[in-house]
Amino acid sequence: MVNLTPNPSYSLTLRIELPNQAGSLASVTQAIAKVGGNLGQISLIERTLKISQRELTVDAASEEHAEQIVGAIESLPDIKVLKVSDRTFDLHRGGKIAITCRSPLASQSELAMAYTPGVGRICLEIAKDPSQVFSFTIKSNTVAIVTDGSAVLGLGNLGPSAALPVMEGKAMLFKEFAGVDAFPICLATQDTDKIIETVKNIAPVFGGINLEDIAAPRCFEIERRLRQELDIPVFHDDQHGTAIVTLAALINALKLVNKPLETSRIVINGAGAAGIAIARLLRQAGATTIILCDSKGILSKKRTDLTPEKQEFAVTTKGTLATALKKADVFLGVSVPGVVSPEMVCSMAKDPIVFAMANPIPEIQPELIQNDVAVVATGRSDYANQINNVLAFPGIFRGALDCRAKVITENMYLEAARAIASLVTAVTLDREHIIPSVFDSRVVTAVSAAVQQAARQDGVALL
Repeated sequence: MVNLTPNPSYSLTLRIELPNQAGSLASVTQAIAKVGGNLGQISLIERTLKISQRELTVDAASEEHAEQIVGAIESLPDIKVLKVSDRTFDLHRGGKIAITCRSPLASQSELAMAYTPGVGRICLEIAKDPSQVFSFTIKSNTVAIVTDGSAVLGLGNLGPSAALPVMEGKAMLFKEFAGVDAFPICLATQDTDKIIETVKNIAPVFGGINLEDIAAPRCFEIERRLRQELDIPVFHDDQHGTAIVTLAALINALKLVNKPLETSRIVINGAGAAGIAIARLLRQAGATTIILCDSKGILSKKRTDLTPEKQEFAVTTKGTLATALKKADVFLGVSVPGVVSPEMVCSMAKDPIVFAMANPIPEIQPELIQNDVAVVATGRSDYANQINNVLAFPGIFRGALDCRAKVITENMYLEAARAIASLVTAVTLDREHIIPSVFDSRVVTAVSAAVQQAARQDGVALL
């Protein structure tokens, strides 16, 4: 079942001309409502005795729905559609990020300090003491967002150029939420050794590496080897960001149903980067009964097609996802749309918890099971309980950069998750509020502090 709820990702700006008489604008708004459009702001651009021009913003549910909305307006008598623009494309036009200067450059003396000859003194200082690069360059606050474009969102192997808009968006989130300067690095290779070599070669510029949208199982080796060979934090957000936020939400969801993590039966559908990382972090947090499924069903020890990462979670049980879900306390979906039915949810244990995080279309639509579950969460912003990585990665890197951590440890992941969970208090916790908002200004501060404390406990912080 495809969700047809209008949302900002399919938002239009429409400029229309209509007679300057009572009822004209009402006919437009009624036409939009009749075809299911969600009307936003209305601005008056120009008005004469005979006509007026207005600009409308309208959310649609898809490109086809957007065309239907425009057609409904164009069919009205005496109404002219002068211009239609896609607000999402407009936002991306020309790119979403830019480099700005932190210091003025308006005089000869400022130029002499910022560049030659003054900059030579800084170069010599760093050559004498390489650690000074953190004090006198952007390295102390800069993260490389590295991708090969092989697993872009849920869209597949689109390549490096098509991945760039996502990496730009990631850079915006780093800056807006944590003040971290991040830059997209989209590599024109999907060769593991070449990716590792390239990242090692560019590492002198950056204080951290955020790996993004690299397909499994290649992503596991890339992260593992870079962590071994670099002296700056390497973090694969599709793995660990997802795992951290999922654990944070699950901590609070389990509080609501009064079930301990240690004895809960947890089923994860999707055994790629995110699913494996979630399973590892849940195990680190104390979970003991975790069943992973992929497109062929339960990761059973009797299967011969499992990668080493999948073999790590193989169990003696065999069967389908439906088999796994019987009497399960928790379902965590990081897979594909529509693989869970209401009947499967009803077969779960009392007060089931369902995190259907496939994006943009979840494993099961929340409205289908609203009365059958204790808690439901998705990866979408238009439902309650959005599991969104932006709750984790800005604060993770803010903390790691500020204490100059050499690596990011499992303990740092755990403490980040607990910090996020702690921001939902006993007073505010309910079935539609198990995780803080991505716009909660406390999140980055709390995660950063928890990460720094854990880094010092683990002996990986240099400051």
